Amino acid sequence: MPISPTYPGVYIEELPSAVRTIIGVPTSIAAFIGTAPRGATDRPVHITSFADYEAEFGGLDKQSEMSHAVYHFYQNGGSEAEIVRIVRSANPPVKEGEPAPDPVPKLATKAKISLAGKKGSADAPLNLTAVSEGLWGNKLRVRIDYDTLEAPEARTVYNLTIRDTATGGLTERYLNVSPDPTSATSLKKLLAGSRLVAVLDGDDVMPNQHEPVGTKDGPKIGEDPFKNDKGTGEHAWYTEVGADEDVRGADGDPPEAFNYRGGSQGEEKKEGLYQLLKTDIFNILCLPGAVGQKDSPESIVTEAGQFCLDRRAMLILDSPRGQSLSDAAKAEFPALGDALKNAAIYYPRVEVPDPIQNNAAREAGSCGVVAGIWARTDVTRGVWKAPAGTEAGLTGVNRLTEELTDLEVGRLNPRGVNALHKLPAFGNVVWGARTLVGDDRKADQWKYVPVRRLALFIEESLYRGTQWVVFEPNDEPLWSSIRLNVGAFMNNLFRQGAFQGRTPQEAYKVTCDQTNNPQNTIDQGIVNIRVAFAPLKPAEFVIIQIQQLAGQIQV
Repeated sequence: MPISPTYPGVYIEELPSAVRTIIGVPTSIAAFIGTAPRGATDRPVHITSFADYEAEFGGLDKQSEMSHAVYHFYQNGGSEAEIVRIVRSANPPVKEGEPAPDPVPKLATKAKISLAGKKGSADAPLNLTAVSEGLWGNKLRVRIDYDTLEAPEARTVYNLTIRDTATGGLTERYLNVSPDPTSATSLKKLLAGSRLVAVLDGDDVMPNQHEPVGTKDGPKIGEDPFKNDKGTGEHAWYTEVGADEDVRGADGDPPEAFNYRGGSQGEEKKEGLYQLLKTDIFNILCLPGAVGQKDSPESIVTEAGQFCLDRRAMLILDSPRGQSLSDAAKAEFPALGDALKNAAIYYPRVEVPDPIQNNAAREAGSCGVVAGIWARTDVTRGVWKAPAGTEAGLTGVNRLTEELTDLEVGRLNPRGVNALHKLPAFGNVVWGARTLVGDDRKADQWKYVPVRRLALFIEESLYRGTQWVVFEPNDEPLWSSIRLNVGAFMNNLFRQGAFQGRTPQEAYKVTCDQTNNPQNTIDQGIVNIRVAFAPLKPAEFVIIQIQQLAGQIQV
């Protein structure tokens, strides 16, 4: 604000700076989409360790490819991840002219419970449901007691205890719960943060009588695991959630492409794959277990690839189970279109020890391992370094399902298929760094994974770091400020070794002046910023030339 001088003397005025620092975005937040025995199905869950995954989704599971992929991700250096659990919440509509499936595929459901007071009570029952679909909810146990400070004849509150017997006794206890829905201690408000149950259909009442409570439709469990060690107060039975068949939770049949897409309105409702629209950012997308489903697996890949293109992320694809080397070399994904440059595939699959099966060998896709290596390389070397080579060892992998020779690797690499290769002294490593447009016949500028990922990093960082430009006066003062800030960001990358060139002038160029902002674009409200850079290309082929020198005769 300009100063209005009123007295003789010195005045200090702080002027706004033209510097608006552009911060680089994360590069290795991985998103995993797949099945799990438990966990949220309506939103992505952000985790920073496999312990977080175990707490939310139940840990490793024999039927869950995603659980093992996340485990391998953290084994190989991963740090942050977004988890999207997919269940069969609905069946795809039957196509015209086709018979309905027989039997009808089973849907995933949540376990439910109805707790009522003594027989003849006019109080409404308390209806609870497990927070997510699956058989896990049938292992929940719920108990009401009235061990409160109120006199028995004047009791208006109660205590609720919930135990998950499947996880070794995770327990939640809520004290002095009010049956009044408007109270700050009403059950609906208290259970808002519960990891086990929720109030069903907004039901928020409970009989305030201190009689033992059971279940209206299910059995009462005689033995009380919530023993009152004080020897005082009122006792109550605890009740099994989902005790009857019609209210039991179920995993349902395996989800199909229809469920991965979130149904017919997945993007609009942010369901299935499109739950990731609720996240701020992710950089790597993995679909463990999705490839090979009977309901048009290509449609999952196609939709996921387009989604990655829109969100400036990369898609890592697993080779299908049982795929041969010849098939891998010939595999194409024409439906991906422009999204091919944002995708990469690795061959062969891997064999890993399965901790829940006494470390017996388990065949798995490599996406979790590779995503972890990408994350590890970003931290140690930078996103511009190819996540491949002798440094890119596969941690936690016993062996590859097929050990390739150098000649066999040579059949895959020119076709844009990245090999997992066993090297003497180094073991199993990633031995390729090409995108799906890396086929030599295409001669595409986005041939290499590190080049594409560096470009996506720059694009996303500049997109977020130049939001302040919108609605600013479109003239030279704005252009010079843009050049200053974008140039500082690019120069920082140059000093870290992200570009080719010995000088900044050789490595990058930022243009924002009259040459690319003529008056007609200014009149349209457009400001053009052109950023060019010279990316580092990986040294795929090291050629050593050896020559014999003829013996020299000295006279």
